[in-house]
Amino acid sequence: MLKQLYIKNFTLIDELDMMFHPGFSVITGETGAGKSIILGAIALLLGQRADSKQIKSGAERCIIEAHFDLSHYDLLPFFKENDIDYDAEDCILRRELTAAGKSRAFINDTPVALTAIKQLGQALLDIHSQHQNLMLREEDFQLSVVDIIAKDDKALAEYQSAFGEYTKAKKRLEQMQSDIERNAESEDFMRFQLNELREANLSEGIQEELEQEGETLSHVEDIKEALFTAESLIGGDNDRTVVESIKEASRALTGIADVYADAAELAERLDSCAIELKDIAQDLSQKAEYVEFDPQRLEDINNRLDAIYSLQKKHRVSTVEELLSIEHDLAEQLSHIENSDEELQQLAAEVEQLHKKCIDKATALTKQRRKAAAAIEKEMKERLVPLGIPKVRFSIAIDEKPLSQNGGDKVSFLFSANTSTEMRPVSEIASGGEIARVMLSIKAMISGAVKLPTIIFDEIDTGVSGKIAEQMGMIMQEMANGNRQVISITHLPQIAARGTTHYKVYKEETQKGTVSTMTMLSDDERVQEIAQMLSGSDITDAAISNAKVLLGHSR
Repeated sequence: MLKQLYIKNFTLIDELDMMFHPGFSVITGETGAGKSIILGAIALLLGQRADSKQIKSGAERCIIEAHFDLSHYDLLPFFKENDIDYDAEDCILRRELTAAGKSRAFINDTPVALTAIKQLGQALLDIHSQHQNLMLREEDFQLSVVDIIAKDDKALAEYQSAFGEYTKAKKRLEQMQSDIERNAESEDFMRFQLNELREANLSEGIQEELEQEGETLSHVEDIKEALFTAESLIGGDNDRTVVESIKEASRALTGIADVYADAAELAERLDSCAIELKDIAQDLSQKAEYVEFDPQRLEDINNRLDAIYSLQKKHRVSTVEELLSIEHDLAEQLSHIENSDEELQQLAAEVEQLHKKCIDKATALTKQRRKAAAAIEKEMKERLVPLGIPKVRFSIAIDEKPLSQNGGDKVSFLFSANTSTEMRPVSEIASGGEIARVMLSIKAMISGAVKLPTIIFDEIDTGVSGKIAEQMGMIMQEMANGNRQVISITHLPQIAARGTTHYKVYKEETQKGTVSTMTMLSDDERVQEIAQMLSGSDITDAAISNAKVLLGHSR
């Protein structure tokens, strides 16, 4: 629960440091005194979008910091998940905003994203304003109330898991049907493309091989001439070939071997060279005989290469390997088309099975919701009768709707303040005061089912007075029992008197201009404040006496 709130340089607040206490607290003050400013600061702290205009005029930055006691609430998993130090007795949330428009958020002095402080804030504090009364118009809010009372988290999670599987499978089925329709239209063209690629008889490396062979056939005469020339120079019929010259050199060295020992080794090396060159000359001769110009083969090669080049240009690729990949993909797509009916039937059966599972889970969820709805109807009547609606009728209609993320139920809160008026959706028929009482009753009911440390009511008492206001104060007092903190911003003395702790917000003129501030009232100050709320600026003895009576009844 909220232990301390520190605000510095926020709109009209110069500096405020206020301690809060367990139980039921009230905040009073004249209209425009700054109560909404304090709520705005708390909302900013809990993740609301920041605006540099909220910084007090002339200041460079504003700071909003709150200390919470988490001892009775299971929030440790959040801190572990976000790698933040955990202190159950003193959790510090801080938000800083600079005049330059920069905003920073901290939890226990650890910088965090705004989403993290917003997530934690939702678990720590709920601000109920008059604007929230409009939530009664929203089907999702009404359904969430039923789910909270039903405590159907497990059933809802099981349904949502089944619904997720169903929607994914349904999308796959729709995609497959779309693909089949699209592919059927282009099947003939795809088959033509595949046949064209297969007729090209492609294989890895074939393009390089054909290009090399084509180059050879295009230069046969040059090749034959070079081979004959080389063979003639190395070992031809004339006497001065390379081989004959080497042999002659070897014989000369052999002749001096007896008188020059190194000559024998050199002669052997020359003989080896002569043998190798003779073999080369024979190879050159053979290759020259086999190299023949084949115009038909050259034409065939050029035709195949033209076909490959044409396919590469057509498919916008540059290698045979890429063409082979396209051929493989086309074959797979056509195979998929040929087998699509069977695959479609299998997936359709899977979708139908998952849909049935969804219906089963949704039915179980509806059963829990209907049971909870009956309990809500009973409790709401019990709560609204003392709040000045003795003939109240309250019912929850749960109708079937197409399956969605939250199930197959359409929930509507129906209301009538008397027996002669037909029940209709509460937002259409209830007055402002009646809606306030309905919302307070709902909040009181769900507060027992949700571990929410702090609830702030911002003038929920609008449109009521007298005994009804006293009853509303009693309900908020009841909500504050146990480990819960309830704070009510009110203009009604009957509610203000119910508070265990009483704060007053007021404006004062200083050298720096008009500032809003807040103070905790003593017992005597409470008497004066409530008396003023009863009689206005001129506090009478009767008002003081009445204030003491109200405070005495509230003890």
